[in-house]
Amino acid sequence: MTTTTDVTPVEQLEDHLTADFYQYEAHLSDEEREILLGARTFLRKEIKPLVNEYWYKGTFPVEFVEKFRGSGLNALAYEGYGAHKPAVSNLLSGMLAMELSRVDASTSTFFEVHNGLGFYSIYYGGNQEQRDRFLPAMASMDKIGAFGLTEPHGGSDVSGGMRTTAKREGGTWVLNGSKTWIGNATFADYVMIYARDVDDNQVKGFVVEKGTPGFEPEKIEGKIALRIVQNAKITLTDVRVPEANRLQNIRNFHDVAEVLRVTRSIVAWESLGVMIGAYELALDFAKQRIAFGRPIAKFQMIQDLLVKSLGNITACWGLVVQLARLQDQGVYRDEHSSLAKTFVCARMREVVSWCREIFGGNGIVLDYDIARFFADAEALYSYEGTHQMQTFIVGKSITGQSAFVG
Repeated sequence: MTTTTDVTPVEQLEDHLTADFYQYEAHLSDEEREILLGARTFLRKEIKPLVNEYWYKGTFPVEFVEKFRGSGLNALAYEGYGAHKPAVSNLLSGMLAMELSRVDASTSTFFEVHNGLGFYSIYYGGNQEQRDRFLPAMASMDKIGAFGLTEPHGGSDVSGGMRTTAKREGGTWVLNGSKTWIGNATFADYVMIYARDVDDNQVKGFVVEKGTPGFEPEKIEGKIALRIVQNAKITLTDVRVPEANRLQNIRNFHDVAEVLRVTRSIVAWESLGVMIGAYELALDFAKQRIAFGRPIAKFQMIQDLLVKSLGNITACWGLVVQLARLQDQGVYRDEHSSLAKTFVCARMREVVSWCREIFGGNGIVLDYDIARFFADAEALYSYEGTHQMQTFIVGKSITGQSAFVG
C-alpha cells in the first residue's frame, strides 16, 4: 500500500475525526487502521487531482488502473482468494469503500463493480478451477471485470422474467438478448452475463470475454451522475460461450441474489462516504466564506445545516458498522443489507442537499466539487436496488407479508 505523504498519519486521523464524530474508526485494529490511512493518502494524492477533469469530460482515466495496481488496494481485498475467504474484515472493506467515495463516487463505483460485483460473481459463483483461472488477473487488475444483470425492460424485476436467454448446444452456450447500465462494460475484459436457460427456465451466469463475436457494448451518453463510470448498453447476438465459462455455482436467481446481498451493503458504505465528502467540503467552505464581515460558519442557520448533516453521518455510520459486525459473524440476512442501503441512501440525499445549499450559487459549478457529490448521490440512491425495492424486502421481513404478490 502506498503510504508516502506530506501529511502524517496522526494529522490525517485527527482531520478525519471531524466527520467521525463518535470515532467509529477506533473499532479497527491497529493494522487495519494503518491500511485505511494508507488508502486515504493514496486516494487524496493520486486520484483526487484527476477526478473533476474526467468527470466533466465523461471519460474514464485509464491511468487509474495503473495507479490502483500500484497501490495494492485491490489485491488486498481478496488476498488468499483460493481459500474462498476474504483476507480482511467486512468492517475494513466497508471503510475502504467509504474512503473511495469520500473522494469520488465514480471511482468507487468503478472499483466496486470490478472488485465487488465482477470479482465476487466468480469468487462465489465459480468453482475452484474458475477461481484459479480468472481471479489472479482480476486481483492484480491486469483484467477488469463487469457485471451484466439489468435489462432495458427489467431492473429489479428481472428475477421474475429475464429476457436474455442461454441455449446449450453441446459444449457451448448461445446467448441472445440485451443488458443496460452495465458499468465498466465498454472496456472490461470479463463481463459476467446472467441469462435465462431456455431449457429449465433458471438463471445461469457466464463469463463473457472481451472480443467475443456477437458481444457489442455501446456507451451510454448524456449522464448527469457518475460520469467517469463507463456504463454501456450490451447487445448479445448468438454469443457463443464455452461451458468452461459458465459459473458452475450459479443455478438460479437465488444464487445471483447472494452476490447482490453482499455488494448491496457496500453501496451503503459508499453512500456514507459521499455524505462525508460533501460535509467536509461544506464545513471547510463555511469556515472560509466571508459574508457580512464574518465567516458564514458563525451563522446559526449554517451551523444548523452542518449539525443535521453530521447527525445523519453519525447515525448511518453506526448502522453500517453493526452490519459489518453481523457479516463478520456470518449471521446477517438480506433485510439487514436492504435496510442499510435504503436508510443510508435516503440520509445521503438530505446531506448532499444541505451541503450544496451552504455553497449558495457556487454549489452548482464543478470548481467547488460539491456539485459532483450532489449529482452522484442520485445514482447511488437508485442502483443496486431502488429505495422502494429495499423497502419491500425489509417490509416483508417485519410483517411476514410480501408486497410483490396480490
